[in-house]
Amino acid sequence: MFFFTIRRIIASVFVLLASSLLVFALCAASFDPLQRFRQRQPPPTQAYLDGVSEQLGLNDNFFVRYWRWLSGVFTGDFGDTINGTPVMDQLPGRLLVTGRMIILAIVIAVVLAIIVGVVGAVRQYKPSDYAFTFLVYLLIALPTFWFAALLKEFVAGGVNDLFGRQVLYTIGEETPGIALYATDSEIWADRLGHLVLPTVSLALLSFAAWSRFQRSAMLDVLGSDYMRLARAKGLTYRRVVVKHGLRNALIPLTTVVALGIGTLFGGAVITEQVFVWHGMGEYLIKNGIGANDINVVLGWLLISAVFVVVFNLVADVLYAVLDPRIRLA
Repeated sequence: MFFFTIRRIIASVFVLLASSLLVFALCAASFDPLQRFRQRQPPPTQAYLDGVSEQLGLNDNFFVRYWRWLSGVFTGDFGDTINGTPVMDQLPGRLLVTGRMIILAIVIAVVLAIIVGVVGAVRQYKPSDYAFTFLVYLLIALPTFWFAALLKEFVAGGVNDLFGRQVLYTIGEETPGIALYATDSEIWADRLGHLVLPTVSLALLSFAAWSRFQRSAMLDVLGSDYMRLARAKGLTYRRVVVKHGLRNALIPLTTVVALGIGTLFGGAVITEQVFVWHGMGEYLIKNGIGANDINVVLGWLLISAVFVVVFNLVADVLYAVLDPRIRLA
């Protein structure tokens, strides 16, 4: 198991390096760092633009520029924004805001996907299976922004009216200025109230697709020979399903969840816009793409790539835990 994990870590490092090269190539081809200078009035002279280009290192070849940026990343330097602020100073705070939503959404989505997928497979073509299928396809069909808007409009109002006070919040990740007068427990309660709706929005839309993979994998497992053999040995149906069937049926779901991390990041961008969160999504749209700031976009894409690679590494290790034959292959 130890050597299996080491091999996967080494492979992940090479994948991450390849991802960084692709990210830099896409940004270098899409962004023009001189655009903000060209838009000045009166327009700058070509000699001035040539001087700025030389100062920014844009006259160097692609691989020299890539290595300069990558070597900075190794030391924690993601470059400066167009306003002169280091990108590294802004990323941790933004990442903490988005990270707590994404991680909690993954946990909720995985738990719901397992429960709904297993119940749908065990009770195939029963009323509960049809009900879950209808719900899942309805969630899959809903656009992310519209579903989030529905939660803001109806769920938040209904819950707040039920409790007679503000329980769920629809704007921001915390009440502005609450740290100045509230206790630690009040701050955490306030953050939780702001966290519920964005997390539910992200989790339900992810769980919908994942549950179909879990149901399909569970149906394949239920019809296998070793499941029938376990039943023939006298084990109860519940124990056979949970101990023998579910463990093998989790392998395809692990793959889907690991590959879906990138989709979750994309969904978080939209969700943050709807709920006005100041996280990685706003950082990409407003500070990166909107401001034509290549270093901000590079930092965001690299962080996203790290998340995808890390979760795929975790998935590889989980494969070996769920099925020992994988690490012996």
